[in-house]
Amino acid sequence: MKKIKKFTLIAILLLLVITGASSIVITRENEYSLIWQFGKIDYVVSTPGISFKIPFVQTTDKLPKQTLIYDLSPSDVITSDKKTMICDSYILWRITDPIKFSQTLNSSIMNAESRLDAIVYNSTKNVISRTPQDEVISGRNGALSQAVIDNIGTSLDQYGIELLAFETKKLDLPSDNKAAVYERMISERDNIAATYTAEGSSEAQKIRNTTDMEITVLLSEAEKEAEILIAEGEAEYMRILSEAYNDESKQEFYSFVRSLDALEVSMKGGNKTVILTPDSPIAQVFYGH
Repeated sequence: MKKIKKFTLIAILLLLVITGASSIVITRENEYSLIWQFGKIDYVVSTPGISFKIPFVQTTDKLPKQTLIYDLSPSDVITSDKKTMICDSYILWRITDPIKFSQTLNSSIMNAESRLDAIVYNSTKNVISRTPQDEVISGRNGALSQAVIDNIGTSLDQYGIELLAFETKKLDLPSDNKAAVYERMISERDNIAATYTAEGSSEAQKIRNTTDMEITVLLSEAEKEAEILIAEGEAEYMRILSEAYNDESKQEFYSFVRSLDALEVSMKGGNKTVILTPDSPIAQVFYGH
């Protein structure tokens, strides 16, 4: 009897331990805990820590909460000008609604990646098919990625998924026509550059012509003003002289000074002789008349 009681006690304790362990739910920071009851999700634990469920009645399923990466297979896409390109890309995504995710994708990451692959590829193909090849190439700085995300829109909400980023690892031309396309693009860029250069030279010549004309007008006006000032100055000079030598005594002195000036001018140079008549104003200076 003692052995039976001891065995029964151990069995009860073991059952209690198993029951207690099966009722504990440990949720980590990077995961969701889905609590199932009778084939349906009863509730979701999204905060990290320890919680409890009904043992043997409720079961637990886990889904990742962190950002996930999915590498799409390289695929051929055709631009609006009928040029084939090879697109190799990847996406960043996460589960935002674990209940929708579980109901639509059977809690399967593989099912989610398969659905994402189809949706993202179709969106990429649609965007590139509406875009010329040169804009596709120049859009690798972010414009193409944003256009693909905008094209997808809210179509992933029904699966409880959020698309965080779409990035192209490689967006290139097939090797058989890459050289021809590059040569055409270089030629087009050269033509555009030549057009800009010609327009710039024409505009520069217009500016130079306008500037030269303005300078000519300013110089002409300045010379005109200078001539007017010189004429006014000479007139004022003659007026002052006229007033200064207005009487007879001053007139004699003026004649004396002018005669000396004339003699000085005539004597400039080497070995000159001046012959004067007695009635010359200069001779009168020396004779004292």
